[in-house]
Formats: sequence, structure tokens, C-alpha cells
Amino acid sequence: MISRNRSFARILRRAAVPLLVLGLLVASVMPATAAVAAAVARPDEVIVLPGATSAEGIAAGAGSTFYAGDLYKGTIYRGDIRRGTATRFIDAPERRAAWGMKADLRHGLLLVAGGPTGQAYVYSTRTGATVATYQLGAAGPLGAAGVSVINDVALVPGGAWFTDSSRAKLYFVPVSAEGTPGTARTLDLTGPAADVTGAFNVNGIQATPDGRTLIVSHTQNARVYTVNPVTGVSAPIEGAEVPNADGILLNGHRLWVVENRNNKIVRFKLSPDLSHAVPDKTITSKAFGVPTTVALFGDRLAAVNAHFDTGTPPTSNTFEVVAVSA
Repeated sequence: MISRNRSFARILRRAAVPLLVLGLLVASVMPATAAVAAAVARPDEVIVLPGATSAEGIAAGAGSTFYAGDLYKGTIYRGDIRRGTATRFIDAPERRAAWGMKADLRHGLLLVAGGPTGQAYVYSTRTGATVATYQLGAAGPLGAAGVSVINDVALVPGGAWFTDSSRAKLYFVPVSAEGTPGTARTLDLTGPAADVTGAFNVNGIQATPDGRTLIVSHTQNARVYTVNPVTGVSAPIEGAEVPNADGILLNGHRLWVVENRNNKIVRFKLSPDLSHAVPDKTITSKAFGVPTTVALFGDRLAAVNAHFDTGTPPTSNTFEVVAVSA
């Protein structure tokens, strides 16, 4: 009996070691799993733009800073995605507008598209002062014949590209190494992106890091195209069919496209040559109210609610930035 008890004790001791290791492994994995679950379950966050009468564009600034604009008044707001705050930053002069925008962090500039004013604006992100104003196209009532709609902006080495949603053209504003904006030039589009049969045609714009390829969304055609910034030749990205395509965002080989009136954002994985795209995620939120443009902050997207579902101009009482998982 004694030998049997001793043998049984030895078996228990031998079994205790792997069981202890297994317990430690499970304990170490559980917190990590819980953290991942918490990150996935992180709730959508809503940041109200105080006093805004409309909204459309957003740009990522330094750190968790963002800039957003009052579509019809041109007012620029500065906020913090992490803190969930926003305040008025630039009170634009009369007859300005604020559609798409991008922040040039290297030079401390904010480049803003002016919609049917036909203009583009360059502001200082330090003082809010106007650095430069460009008359890129004809101004007039939205939708009127011959009126340009300067819609969105993409930064590239040496400057920024602006889209025109009513004309088959892009505009380039050079920025010197010292941060001085230069004389704008026009690029005529050819190929499918040159279609201007709709009320809104070429809309959002992004660029590869080297600036050698532009990517544009086309609202009328519900497609996404590449554009050669030297020749203006455009080509479809196969698989990227997106109804109500608005703002876009490129990060590596991932492309996010906003479907404004569908209240969703579709994420695509692009082929290395940018000729094909495969959708791999659809992002929705109960807080969306016709999002238009987006900015990326780590694993979060910040989208602007334009509330065009309430009319044009919109009659909503509030306009917001909504932060969701990217």
C-alpha cells in the first residue's frame, strides 16, 4: 500500500508541472484576448462641431489633431480625436467655402478646396492666417453650367492636387521646400475619369507616397480610377465599384471609399500595381449621417457627417465628426 501511494504521489508531482505551465499560458493569453476584444468593441465616438451650419471635409493634423470645415461658410474647426473636442479655428472671410482639405504638416499649411467658388485656399496651421488664394475655375451657383466644383485635395512631394467635380481637370498647386505656394497649373484628364455627364464626377483624390500615381473616385460612374499626373490618362481599378463614391483614403495597399448616402465606408485591398481591388471590410455606424470624407488616426477613421439627407443646404441642427474602427 505504501509503495502504491508513493507511486501515485510521484505521478501527481509529474502531472503538476505541465498543468502549472498550461495554467500560466492560459492566464497570459486571456488578458491579451480580452484586450483585443475590448479594442474591437470600442464604441463609435461622436464629436460635435460647435456652431457649424454644414460640414464636408476633414484632415488629419499632428498627433490626434484634426481639421474640419463648414461647407458653406468656410469656417475651419480644429479638434482632437483622442479627447473628443472641437473648437472654431479659422473664421473665413465671406464667400468662401470649405470642402475637402489636407494638412501639410511639414510646412504647417492647411490646403482647402472651395467648391463652387472655383477657389482653393492655403491657411497657416499655426496662426490660421490666409497664406494664398487661387481661382482655379469659374465661380457660380452649384450646378450651373461652366461652374467649377473644387472638391478635394491630395498631397504629393512638392505640392497638392485638387479635383474639379464638374470639369475634366485636375489642378496642381506647387509648394516649395521652404513652404511657399507657387503658381497653379491645370491637368486635362482623358479616359474614363474625364466623364462629366453627372452632377458630381471626379470627387475624392489620393496619391501614392512618391506622387507618381493619383487615385480618384468618380461619383457619377460609381468607380475608382488611377490617373497619371503627367499625362492625365486615367484607367479603372477593377473591382472598385462604389455607388455614391465620395472621399477616399489611401494607406499602403488599403483604400477606403466613402459611400455618402449609403452611410457606409468600404475598405479595399489593392493589388501591387493598383490595377485591381478586393473589398475586405464594410464599415457602418448608427452615428453616420451621410459621411463625406475621412481621415486616419492609427486604427480609427474619422468621418464627417454632411447630413445631406436633410436637404441641400442641409437643415440639421448639428454636424459631427464620427470616429469608428478602421
